[in-house]
Order: sequence, then structure tokens, then C-alpha cells
Amino acid sequence: MLLQECIQRHEYTKGKRVHAHMVVVGFAPSEYLKVKLLILYALSGDLQTAGILFRGLQSRSLIPRNAMISGYVKKGLEQEGLFMYYDMRYCSIVPDQYTFASVFRACSALASLEHGMRAHAVMIKSCLKSNIIVNSALVDMYFKCSSVSDGYKVFDQFAIRNVVTWTSLMSGYGYHGQVSEVLKCFEKMKEEGCRPNSVTFLVVLTACSHGGLVDQGREHFDSMKRDYGIKPEGQHYAAMVDILGRAGRLQEAYEFIVKSPCKKHAPVWGSLLGACRNHGNVELLELAATKYFELDPTNGGNYVVFANGYASCGLLDAASKVRRRMENAGVKKDPGCSQIELQGQVHKFMRNDTSHRLSGKIHEKVQEMTSLFMDVDYYPDDLDTCLL
Repeated sequence: MLLQECIQRHEYTKGKRVHAHMVVVGFAPSEYLKVKLLILYALSGDLQTAGILFRGLQSRSLIPRNAMISGYVKKGLEQEGLFMYYDMRYCSIVPDQYTFASVFRACSALASLEHGMRAHAVMIKSCLKSNIIVNSALVDMYFKCSSVSDGYKVFDQFAIRNVVTWTSLMSGYGYHGQVSEVLKCFEKMKEEGCRPNSVTFLVVLTACSHGGLVDQGREHFDSMKRDYGIKPEGQHYAAMVDILGRAGRLQEAYEFIVKSPCKKHAPVWGSLLGACRNHGNVELLELAATKYFELDPTNGGNYVVFANGYASCGLLDAASKVRRRMENAGVKKDPGCSQIELQGQVHKFMRNDTSHRLSGKIHEKVQEMTSLFMDVDYYPDDLDTCLL
């Protein structure tokens, strides 16, 4: 009972204390308790301990496997989660709704359409009862894998639509920059009597930002509290700042922040920082950076935005100082990566990456392609960026 309570309340530290007390008093947990402990550690992100418990089980049934798959996906180890799913299938264990929800999220993160379609086919054959969480994850998977038409077809077949599935559909269209479709879906959702929530409005505001729809964005922002009683949060204020910033209305964006209750929400200043970089406003760039780093001095990405803002205005010395400040503070930007799915396997690459088993051949091919471009008088701005 204690372990179950800790799991339901997400109080994983307390659950680990219960486990420690069991060890101290020499209590040998039953198979049932071992599964509960596995779930506790998997959900807390301690996959090493969860893996030890999993391998020690006499029966590796559906529930512990689901816990491991979910833990891997939440930890960003989607490939391992898929390996666990296929091992489950190899062992003739029939997956359930919890399995598919995690697998679809893994495929979304990996943009792996082939694996996602395989899992979808298995779900159809299993004749599982419709589930809102699984359905929204399925729609999200197809959109994230760039199969927009399939994403809509899946959504259109749902017998029950609620705010979660509608928001997944709108988020998918927004992911592909289809602003008009997001707004059409938003209106249709309301026509069907479905009440939007805070996440829905965040998707709509983001779409308005990307579409340069300042007036519509402001109207949707105001309608949150006026029409639905939803109090805007920091993310909504940041989206509104982004709407104004992308439109070049930087002073208005700054005044909006000053008057808002979210002045101490770092992403709000981050939105203004990015807009000032794009529009070359050095004065507001410095102000936004100062405010941002007071609230979040460890975000490497915004140090880079700040430095690039100076560089784009020709202030190279100032840009160098920002980068040195970043190094002195021990802050590092998480490296970006690209990935491609080939014959069911996802390959990831980073800049100057040589870890892939075919790295040598890949570099040779890139050099060959670069030579071909040069032969036709094509010169990339930076040949180094062509190298993986």
C-alpha cells in the first residue's frame, strides 16, 4: 500500500526510503512487490535499478515490461524502449493501451514512421477499446513523422473526440506550419461544443506567432480569461511576446512583459531576446539578456542567442565576451543532432561525429558531393557545416 501510494503521488524519494527500510530489516519482497518497486524506479528515471529488478523477476509479464518501456521513453531513450517492445512481441506477450501509448511517443521522438505504422497495425489487430491518451499519441506520431494525411485520417475515424485529441490535431498542423488549419480546427472544435484548455490556447497562440497574426493572437489571448475563465500562464505570456516580437513590435513586447504578472518567468524574456536578435535591436537585446540570466543563468542556448545577436549587428568583440562569460560560468549548450530512418533503423548524427560505424564512408560521400557542387560553381557559406 505504501509503495502504491508513493507511485500515485509521484513521491518517488519516499518510495525509495520504504525500499531502503525493507532492505535494512531483511524483508524479502514478493514478486508483486518487486513489480511495484520496478514501476517506482522506472517512473523516477532510475532505469539502472529498474533494470536490475526487471532481470530478477521470475515472470517478465506485461506490466513490468510496460513500466520499462515507459521509463525509457520518459528518459529520452526511445530506441531502448522500442527494443523492449519488440522483445515483448518476440515473447508473444500481447501489448495493451499503455504499451501503445509509450511506443507511439517513442516513434514520435524518433520520427520513425515505419515503426509507428507497425505498432498501429498491431493495435488494430488487437481490437483494443478506444482510449483518448493512445489516440492523441497516435495522431501526434503521424504528424511528427511527417505523415500529415494519415494523422488527419486517424483523427477523423475517432468515435469520440475531446479536447486532448483536438489539441493533438492542431499541434500537428502547427508543427508543419499550417497556421490556417490550426485556426480552422480551433473553430470547428468549438462548434462541436468542445471547450479548449490552456494547452489548446498555447498551440493556437504559437500558430498565430508563426503566421504573423498579431491581432488574432491578442484576441485569443484575451479570450482565455474573458470567455473561458482560463488564467494565462508564463508560457502563454511568452507566446504573446513572441507574436509581438516576430512582428517587429519590440517596444510593445517589452511593455507587455513589464505590465504582466510573469516578469520573473525566464522564457518571457527569452522570447524577447530572440526577437531582438532577429531585428537587430541591441539596446533591448542587452536588457532582455540581463533579465533572462538573472532568472536562469544556466541556459546555454540563450547565451548563444545573445552572442549571435551581437554578431549580427557587427559587434564581434561583445559577442566574444558573451561566449567567454558562458565558458567561465561552465555553461554548455546541448549539441543539436540530425537523424534519419533507414530500413527501420534510426541513425543519429552530431557535428564532427565519428561514432557511427559507417562514419568513414559517410565522410567520403560528403566530400564527393562537395566536390560535385564546386564543379558547378556552387560554394556553400561554410563547407565545415556540410561535414557530419
